[in-house]
Amino acid sequence: MKDALDHTALKTKQRAVRDSFPETMGLRAHRAISWVGRAEDCGKDEDARFIFLWVAFNAAYAGEQEFQVVIPRERTAFSDYFDRLVALDGDQRIYNALWLRFSGPVRLLMENRYVYKPFWQYHNGIDGFENWEVRFQASSRSFARSFQEGDSARVLSFVFDRLYVLRNQLIHGGATWNSGVNRSQVRDGAAILGFLMPVFIDIMMNNPDENWGKPFYPVVD
Repeated sequence: MKDALDHTALKTKQRAVRDSFPETMGLRAHRAISWVGRAEDCGKDEDARFIFLWVAFNAAYAGEQEFQVVIPRERTAFSDYFDRLVALDGDQRIYNALWLRFSGPVRLLMENRYVYKPFWQYHNGIDGFENWEVRFQASSRSFARSFQEGDSARVLSFVFDRLYVLRNQLIHGGATWNSGVNRSQVRDGAAILGFLMPVFIDIMMNNPDENWGKPFYPVVD
């Protein structure tokens, strides 16, 4: 399995091929790579590293549709993005990351109730989630099936569902910086994102003519 890409490798490649990029693709790559670079400067600050990598993810995938609807549609947008990435991943780097490099952290993340949305809905007194444990077990079984079948796109959707809960905890002030509580999901989440995001960006740069969508915040003079 190839070593992880870093900001320097991504930026060098981007400078070499960016003249062939459509404008919207060039903007996505430039922004996403910049946030990967910022994440690399975080050292041992896993909270900050995770947040900056999530910004890189948003820069890479989010299109204008995500900002034009009242009800967030992240889950559908995630799935569409992952389907496209996996289909274009001829070297199976995503597959190898999930099944070889990060199979342990991915499984631990899926077994962690603190990054499972219905768990928090129940504990916040929202009706209809008294059976969160049943839902959690069903989700775990569905994930295990997808994992065993080698369905990379679906596994990514499960993983990012959990990472999205972690993102919300951090961004919305639902966690203490550098807290000693529940550090494993932050550490593992940052490690998983830190490897996958450069791979995602690299696949996009290898396929610049794919329709990656129009960024909602273009550069305006």
